[in-house]
Amino acid sequence: MAAGGFCRLPNGRVVVALNLPSQSAEGSGSVRVLVHAQNRARALTRLRNLGLRAVYLRGNGQPPSPDEVTAVLHHPDGLIWRTAPGADACVGELWHPIRALMRQPAAPR
Repeated sequence: MAAGGFCRLPNGRVVVALNLPSQSAEGSGSVRVLVHAQNRARALTRLRNLGLRAVYLRGNGQPPSPDEVTAVLHHPDGLIWRTAPGADACVGELWHPIRALMRQPAAPR
């Protein structure tokens, strides 16, 4: 389960924003993932198809900001991420394509 929200665009499509726990070796932070899709269900399906099986959107507590909407609309994949707001590393960080998140090595056990 993830905190997040969505906003409906004038053309009927949606942008979904989710805060997910990070699986990187740097720490136990979280990442903010943005998905542009036809509807909320398809946005979550796009994430589940990437291997993020336990992703659900409950409520609309943290909808995407206008800057986040602009960022995801201008990305060719319509699926981007960066360190979640509130983390020190987030200051000045650019958005990354989802491929960069999925190829990060898992934390050593």
